[in-house]
Amino acid sequence: MRNGMRRAFKWILSALFGAIMILLICYWDLLVYGLQQGHGQFHIIWNAKPVEEYLIDPSFPDSLKARLQLIEEIRKFAIDSLGLKDTENYKTLYDQKGEEVMWVVLASKPFKLEPKEWKFPIIGSVPYKGFFKKERAENLKRQLEKEGWDVILRNPGGWSTLGWFTDPILSKMLTRSEGDLANLIIHEMSHATIFVKDSVEFNENLATFVGDRGAEQFLLHKYGPDSKEYSSYLQEDEDYLKYVDHMLRGATLLDSLYGRMRETDPVSERKHLKETLIRKIVDAMDTLTLALTQEPSARFKKSLPNNAYFMNYRQYQAKQTEFADEWRTKFGSDLKAYIAYLSRQYPFL
Repeated sequence: MRNGMRRAFKWILSALFGAIMILLICYWDLLVYGLQQGHGQFHIIWNAKPVEEYLIDPSFPDSLKARLQLIEEIRKFAIDSLGLKDTENYKTLYDQKGEEVMWVVLASKPFKLEPKEWKFPIIGSVPYKGFFKKERAENLKRQLEKEGWDVILRNPGGWSTLGWFTDPILSKMLTRSEGDLANLIIHEMSHATIFVKDSVEFNENLATFVGDRGAEQFLLHKYGPDSKEYSSYLQEDEDYLKYVDHMLRGATLLDSLYGRMRETDPVSERKHLKETLIRKIVDAMDTLTLALTQEPSARFKKSLPNNAYFMNYRQYQAKQTEFADEWRTKFGSDLKAYIAYLSRQYPFL
């Protein structure tokens, strides 16, 4: 009897060990990536210092102290006046020392605006992958390009860890204008309030909408309708929205072009048609009436944007009209009431 129990116990241990080994083999890349990201995030958290230490430091510039105090005002406004979740985020500051700390890879199919997605526990599928080491991001970019994907690499101004960690202020944030800073903080705070699994386009569009409208309301609250801060924000926003609309129209044109293509068409022919259309979209940028930029196409003189670039605008901007219409018609432009409604409709993760 005892020998039988011993054999059964050994069998259970062997089966458990085998199952663990299978999981490790199947999810090894994900495990390694998680450990790398955890290390990078913990490095930032560990080296971030409480805002209070900077505020009492006589060597820390007064202009940056004012920015730290402004962030606290934005944070409180977002909680009290917009109903966003109160967390420990943005109570510490990480000094980037002028360097970027995050690189994000985005990829799209070459003849279709369809993203490559990566699956992660809890949050589900996402159309981007972030790295705290530039070389890792560049390696993935090169690998995906060899596989035929359209790829871009960008540096986010901030990110949300969705409550898993305390998100610090990054020192580069302090160089932003009042409106841009308010937009960024409120955008990321909205992620920590409403985040739907497997719905990145919804999440990012919603955060963009709340960030845009929340920043506008904060500037009105703090500086007033006739202030330089408010008028500058409106002008910057108007220019940006014109550019966004142009890129979304461009994405629609690309969709139409790709829809007419056939798999049997020569790749060289498809590439030529794609490049010709993208060049037309870029050249047409200069017909936009922008107050702050005279030649927006100049940024693409060396290389044209690709599908991943256009797709990124859809992920962040394509649903703005839907959110705005619902906010105005159902909630009388009451942003706090709208956020409360969305929080009930879409429980956090």
